This record gives sequence, C-alpha cells and structure tokens, in this order.
Amino acid sequence: MSLEKRVMSKNIPNHIAIILDGNGRWANKRGLPRTIGHRQGAENLKNTAISCSKLGIKALSVYAFSTENWNRPKDEVDYLMALPREFEETYKGNFKEYDIRVIFSGRRDRFSSENLALIQKIEEKTKDRNGLILNVCFDYGSHTEIITAMKDISELYKTGKIELNDINVELVENHLYTKDLPPLDLLIRTSGEQRISNFLLWQIAYSEFYFTKKYWPEFSEKELLKAIDNFQNRNRRFGRIKVSKS
Repeated sequence: MSLEKRVMSKNIPNHIAIILDGNGRWANKRGLPRTIGHRQGAENLKNTAISCSKLGIKALSVYAFSTENWNRPKDEVDYLMALPREFEETYKGNFKEYDIRVIFSGRRDRFSSENLALIQKIEEKTKDRNGLILNVCFDYGSHTEIITAMKDISELYKTGKIELNDINVELVENHLYTKDLPPLDLLIRTSGEQRISNFLLWQIAYSEFYFTKKYWPEFSEKELLKAIDNFQNRNRRFGRIKVSKS
C-alpha cells in the first residue's frame, strides 16, 4: 500500500500546525539571498495548504511571522510584510478552487494601513468557504495571545458580566485567536530545531509533536504524509491509561 493510501485509510488529523522554519538557511546553502528562501517558502505554503485540503484536514495553522521577527534585518521584514499581498495576488485562484478560507491570527496594531486593509479583504472574501481553514499566524506570539485573553476576561469580570467561577478552560479558549478552530492535533516544525518558540502554547497541551530536518521550502507533500503517518501511529491517551483488551 502506498504512503498516501495508508494515510487516507486511517484517522486524518482535524487541525495541524506548522512552524515554518529554515527559509533563510535553505537559501544560504544555495548561495541565494534569504528573501529568495522566503519566496520559495511562500510558494510551499500554498502547495501545502492545497495538499491539506485534498487530505480532508479541517484547519492548518502556520507560524508565518512572530512578534519577535520585527528584530530581523529591515529588508527581510519588508519582504515578509508582503505576504498578504502574495495571498491576494498569487493564491486567490488556487484557494478559491479548493474552497480554502483564510484567517489571520495575531496583533494588528503594527501593520501598515495597506496590509491591514488587505488582511481584512482576504478574510471577508473567503469567510463563506467551507473547505480547509488556513490560519496564518502573522505578528503572532502566544504570550501576547494569552495575555489579551486574560485582559478580555478580566474586563468581563470587572463589568459584572461573569462571576469568578465562570472562568474555566472553555471560557479561556473562547477568547483565544483559535476559538473557531478544532483542537490542535499535530504540531510540525521543520529545519531540525526542537523548540516551540512561543507558538500556540495553550493549544498544544495534548498535541503530538513531529520534528523534521527538512527546511520549510523542501517540505513536500510526501514529507507531510510522513508526518501524518507518524501521528497516526501514536497512542494518544489525553492523560488516561490505555487499557489492554483481554
């Protein structure tokens, strides 16, 4: 049985997240500018979203730009800030064909007015699509996300809209950026690094992790299938003990 058929015959994860790591190193190995690596990475994001859509995955969250990435060289930041334009100009035909909805998670107070307008336009244009939800985490940091949720909940308590005992897991999750997405099943990080880097810290509580040495631009559909195949062979107990059948 082929890898694809084996994967399709088992439980497909509802929600996958990917830390898109290694664009710059992929370019450096080839003697190319880092921006070329980001360009290739952006193309691969389109291909991977389409692959996830074809597999029946419901949501794909990708770490495209972190709250710390503003500290990178200006030309690199400027290139990454062009990603919304890439979605609008290059991806729209492909994403419409596969019924892909696009949302952006993260802060929005540091974007240019043009980028903010583009993000809002993309979300509005794709909001009624019923296929894969591509969640682009852009100027995203999990600490910021959780603090924002805490502030929102504190305001509800302060104004008497909730009681102290109303604060629970469900309430917190309903104030996170991912409130409309399924629980996160699988987190993938490319490039060989094995850390979380302030990404979806609340959401990964019971997720499975998969690390690959492949740089993001070379993370192919086959590599995605290998990650899912690995996930499908995990024993997900969610804190319980698996009881053997006698």
